[in-house]
Amino acid sequence: MSGYIDVFKRTEIKYLLSRDQYRKLFSFLEGFAKVDEYGKTRINNIYFDTSNYKLIRTSLEKPIYKEKLRLRTYGSTNDNTNSFIEIKKKYDGIVYKRRVSGEYKRAYDYLVNGDKPLDDSQISREIEGFLDMYEGLRPAMRISYDRVAMAGINDKDFRVTFDTNIQWNKNDLDLRKDSDGIPILKDGQYMMEIKVANAMPLELTRMLSELKIFPASFSKYGRGYLDMLQRNEQPQCIKEEKIVKKFIERKEKEVGAYA
Repeated sequence: MSGYIDVFKRTEIKYLLSRDQYRKLFSFLEGFAKVDEYGKTRINNIYFDTSNYKLIRTSLEKPIYKEKLRLRTYGSTNDNTNSFIEIKKKYDGIVYKRRVSGEYKRAYDYLVNGDKPLDDSQISREIEGFLDMYEGLRPAMRISYDRVAMAGINDKDFRVTFDTNIQWNKNDLDLRKDSDGIPILKDGQYMMEIKVANAMPLELTRMLSELKIFPASFSKYGRGYLDMLQRNEQPQCIKEEKIVKKFIERKEKEVGAYA
């Protein structure tokens, strides 16, 4: 079934947590937020990019505006699993996410094999425009992770997500295939995102400061891409070589900070 449409506009702030920081913060959050009805969920994504990874290379340069396209499912995936085609844009720190949903096979065949769109909605037309703008988009990387999401009890626009077991893979780029990937985080690390439509709760700001939890620049696809370059490929230009060097230095610092 297709035609389900979502539009989001919010600020998303990312943090890297140690296991101890996670436990203390999670206990604190239970005072005004609760785990959603899905509990712990495995999230699977295929990120689409050009043959020279133009989208993620641009994103890593930290421009004021950036965008990405991905196909997402939750849990085990087959032909009939509900999936989401998502355009995610970030402008001046604000995240805009627009998505349509439909059966995985239809969504996959549309994006990969050129079949017809899921529907004729405005968002589907935006997705079509995205595909036209970036000629040659194809599945570039698979990113999967386990997520626990919390939503505000009184403020429904307040959400916190905790991601672990984040893995990247560039070989099995079809979510119907069970596939392990290469870990992005160290054992015991959590990637947290705080998502708010307005201001962050003051009491949460104080607790983050008390626990010495600070914002971190973190892109799952970006980390997977840089790890791929470090492991398997030579940088395509001097700029990429510098980016990879900074990435390695940052990883070495994180080993000490979150061991």
